[in-house]
Amino acid sequence: MTDLYNLSPALRLMGMGLVLALGPLAWVWLRNKNQPMARRLQVLTLVTLFLTFDLVLFGAFTRLTDSGLGCPDWPGCYGHASPVGAQQPISEAQSAMPTGPVTHAKAWVEMIHRYLATGVGVLILTLTLFTWLEGRAQKGSRPAGAAEPAMPGRRRSGPLGGQRLARSEERGGVISAWWPTATLVWVCIQGAFGALTVTMKLFPLIVTLHLLGGLILLALLRAQAVRYAQAQGESLSVSLPSGTWLLLLATFALLWLQIALGGWVSTNYAVLACTDFPSCQGSFWPAMNLREGFTFLRALGVGRDGDNISFQALTAIHYVHRLAAYVVFAALLWLASRLRHLPAMRSYGLWIGGLALWQFATGLSNVVLGWPLVAAVSHTGGAAALVVVLTGAVFSSRRTGQVASASKLRAASL
Repeated sequence: MTDLYNLSPALRLMGMGLVLALGPLAWVWLRNKNQPMARRLQVLTLVTLFLTFDLVLFGAFTRLTDSGLGCPDWPGCYGHASPVGAQQPISEAQSAMPTGPVTHAKAWVEMIHRYLATGVGVLILTLTLFTWLEGRAQKGSRPAGAAEPAMPGRRRSGPLGGQRLARSEERGGVISAWWPTATLVWVCIQGAFGALTVTMKLFPLIVTLHLLGGLILLALLRAQAVRYAQAQGESLSVSLPSGTWLLLLATFALLWLQIALGGWVSTNYAVLACTDFPSCQGSFWPAMNLREGFTFLRALGVGRDGDNISFQALTAIHYVHRLAAYVVFAALLWLASRLRHLPAMRSYGLWIGGLALWQFATGLSNVVLGWPLVAAVSHTGGAAALVVVLTGAVFSSRRTGQVASASKLRAASL
């Protein structure tokens, strides 16, 4: 009998995460050694965002290869920091069930995912610590009674406005330390969901929340990257017409709903409930059990009554996701069309339109090709990319204001 929680390898796992994080940290610090701390933190935020995106993809690979229980305890593997020390129990489990949840390959996939997650956690902890320290240092270096420096997006009028902005850009602005602090808190919550994913034996609601948590982490990091660009004077908030702004927010909300539905499809293995398109089982309204399909407090493969989940419930899970996909796809294309006509948001429009088509292609491939691994991972990657792009669009824009570059703002305030 394996204990679900065995904290004995925890320190070694944290050490592995630190080793993995040292590479990106050294690269950022050395490559930007002549830059102010604020610039280093900005670059580190972007690097952490990139690695978190990779982590989300590897998490999808872990789930789709049924490796989530490759090590049935947490945080280690049979009480060891790696599958190397757990070879005997893994071999025994694999001999008893050769195609079961525990094999040597699946154990390595699961543990690599944990190592990567720990490394990302170390990077976020570093961001939080140094953002607080830099914020304190900047407050300490400001003369008593001095006015707060002007930040991009906050126009200063009068003859001194441009000078304040120039000093702010030279020094390098730092975002509020509460941003990385919130991200650090969230990554700890995400780690708890990761532990529950294993100890609750792939409970569908927990696995879905774990997927959503990873994407929320991406959104938090992307928001920080935008705020750093604004604090450094590299970008300003773009003013959008009211209709476009509201469409952007509505599409962003619809995207999160669709991701939740997609996660529910994946964690319940309901992708193959419909293997034809655009119909499902030869009908545009197949037999479905919505109540059973969307009962959330149940174990994997179990229905409301405790028996095996019905095929009609799996069909409901799949088909609701598909119907919602039509709405989200149309909203994304509409938003992309609106943004493409705004020069400052044109790149966002192109990305959103391209990713919408990517999601349609990979989603269709999952259905008609029998859920191939490449298409399934690519579909998750497309959803993650949409979260990054739409988060950037939301935080780079506003409903009212003036579109201006930092140089124009400086010239106007002189």
